[in-house]
Amino acid sequence: MAYFLLRLEPPRPSFPFDATDAEKALFSAHSGYWMEEAASGAAIAVGPVFESGGTWGLALVEAADAAQAQALGAADPVVMAQAGFRYRVSPVPSLILRH
Repeated sequence: MAYFLLRLEPPRPSFPFDATDAEKALFSAHSGYWMEEAASGAAIAVGPVFESGGTWGLALVEAADAAQAQALGAADPVVMAQAGFRYRVSPVPSLILRH
């Protein structure tokens, strides 16, 4: 197994501070999806990252390969809804994990 960083890019830099009701509902499904992936062991850590240029989402996952990591992002309800969110997938070639 290998590790990958999935970076969720929002539809605009001001998100989530100006999220619409529809986006809030999508994010409820998004949260549930990643909670299930964490319970199954695929997701190691998931959460928002607040930077000065805007917020983005982080999902650190363990997958067999890049295609499987990409599939995890593609199955996220916010991506499936085609609401302007997209993942960038990057390999993490080495990772030190706490025990």
